[in-house]
Amino acid sequence: MGGAQSRRDLDVSDSDDYNEEEEEEEETEEEEEETAQKFSTPTSGRNPKTETSVDEVDERLRSLKLKYSTPQRIPNAPNSVKLYLYNSRDSKWSTAEKLALFSFVRSADDSDRSPPADGDDGGWFLRVGSRVRARLGPEMNLQMFPEQRRIDFVSDGGVWAMRFFNDADYRAFLAEYWRREFENVFGSDRTEANEVKVYGKDFIGWARPESADESIWEDAEEDFNRSPTTPSPFKAMPSVEEQDHLEEYEEEASNEGGIQSLALGALDNSFLVGESGIQVVKNFSHGIHGKGMTVRLQGGNGHDQSTPKKALLMRAETNMLLMSPSNVGGARGGPRSSGVHQLDLETGKVVTEWKFEKDGTDIMMTDIVNDSKGSQLDPSGSTFLGLDDNRLCQWDMRDRHGIVQDLTNPVLNWTQGHQFSRGTNFQCFATTGDGSIVVGSLDGKIRLYSKSSMRMAKTAFPGLGSPVTHVDVTFDGKWILGTTDTYLILISTVFKDKDGKEKTGFSGRMGNRIAAPRLLKLTPLDSHRAGVDNKFRNGQFSWVTENGKQERHLVATVGKFSVIWNFTQVKNSGHECYQNQEGLKSCYCYKVVLKDESIVDSRFMHDKFAVSDSPEAPLVVATPMKVSSFSISSRPRLQF
Repeated sequence: MGGAQSRRDLDVSDSDDYNEEEEEEEETEEEEEETAQKFSTPTSGRNPKTETSVDEVDERLRSLKLKYSTPQRIPNAPNSVKLYLYNSRDSKWSTAEKLALFSFVRSADDSDRSPPADGDDGGWFLRVGSRVRARLGPEMNLQMFPEQRRIDFVSDGGVWAMRFFNDADYRAFLAEYWRREFENVFGSDRTEANEVKVYGKDFIGWARPESADESIWEDAEEDFNRSPTTPSPFKAMPSVEEQDHLEEYEEEASNEGGIQSLALGALDNSFLVGESGIQVVKNFSHGIHGKGMTVRLQGGNGHDQSTPKKALLMRAETNMLLMSPSNVGGARGGPRSSGVHQLDLETGKVVTEWKFEKDGTDIMMTDIVNDSKGSQLDPSGSTFLGLDDNRLCQWDMRDRHGIVQDLTNPVLNWTQGHQFSRGTNFQCFATTGDGSIVVGSLDGKIRLYSKSSMRMAKTAFPGLGSPVTHVDVTFDGKWILGTTDTYLILISTVFKDKDGKEKTGFSGRMGNRIAAPRLLKLTPLDSHRAGVDNKFRNGQFSWVTENGKQERHLVATVGKFSVIWNFTQVKNSGHECYQNQEGLKSCYCYKVVLKDESIVDSRFMHDKFAVSDSPEAPLVVATPMKVSSFSISSRPRLQF
């Protein structure tokens, strides 16, 4: 299903239902006025023959079943909306309350609620009528439809829509919502001083996008393969199942216990990492295919090692580093590892077990990445980067005393890096084509480090209140994609220095000419359809390793969904999704690949596997028991 598919269903059924009822309401109001005139008592010249008692008038009014018989049900009353609920069983919207009053309440003051909500922290909640009570925050997945004066959101396991009776009420609601949500997220009132405190004076455009520098988005390069027409977020977009340009090639994985992670190669082979070992598959222009050998994982002492969660290709993809994090505590209490195993893919054997250590002290790492986007293709590469809560460092596999020939747990050499005092709470990182580093943190901050120094970030983008769980960067370092549980955040690192020269935030201080980011979200309806495990994971760009080439798509995993955005469309300031939006601009135009079970990972193959008539290399989607390749091409499906 596509992102706009859900909006089409909502608009059609909601519009028909709403218009019909509006007509009924208008007719009822006319009847009420006529009745009032008929039974009104003039102030003078009363005619005893026509005078009617109040009881008789009330009885007559009740017999007409008037819709608005009491003052509090007048449509233009303050804080009044029409409330809708999406019925998943019938795939339709229905009226939940024809007229409901909404209010923003603090949890501690909300005496009507029962029982108390789990995780109730005294923050602000939205109450709508008698059926909705939702905590303000990103988890509501609020979506705006300005031209319809409508707000959609997720709450209590359902999808709701509020429709306002006039523009003034609609805009007043949004202003109050953003103010209260800011307080929930950052713990302080939304004042100018607090916005500067949270975002910094150079990033005030993140709080007030209307005052940010939009020239970067307006000047973003056009995709040379862009479709002549840009899909509208308010029109029907065919679902993935209806799109004939997505050809799927699926096969069962031979890994016993299921696939744990993907290691895509840019050369001949890719690898499926599972509990029983590493399964080798072949790379083709239509995706990965074939069941090659399976490398059984064993440690140096002959015992099976634990299942690796991270696989890193190195040395022209002839070697692989495997890291098996375990829950051993730490600042975040998350999984981390004391070392890595080096697997020789040509012999299928673990040749070395490396240990993380500095100055005689064991060090735990949470993640490892290649030195740069293309360094796995370097046949002589021997270094890689490591990350922990407060450490960013580079490790070298070359032993000081010569080449390691045995499995005696040699120590990796700490070549450069820095251990920060406290409070950085690093979560994830990635590298550019030239080796610059981007790091995401628990507090939502995204820091940029040049390849020459890991001690001081050149730029630190403020957080929006949600932890960054995964981060990626384009080969040229101009764009960053951060993943949070409820949205992706796309950031431009480009700025012009005092001499008018274009640079990126990896090489210098960006100053105050910084573009506000874009947010990529699921619609509330698709977020609900994604199920209980509806958190974004592993947002990343498609894969290029040459200067001058631009990534074409973005992909992320949400439960059983692989969600794909067109990169050019997201960058286009004139895109219809962004028209008349309040706050940071959000894009809801995407395609969805739906699988039968939760997806392990979704990644685009290297762009060398893109065929001549295809705008993109194949997308590989792995579930625990199957791996599928989607070729974005109109060519006839190949037969094996």
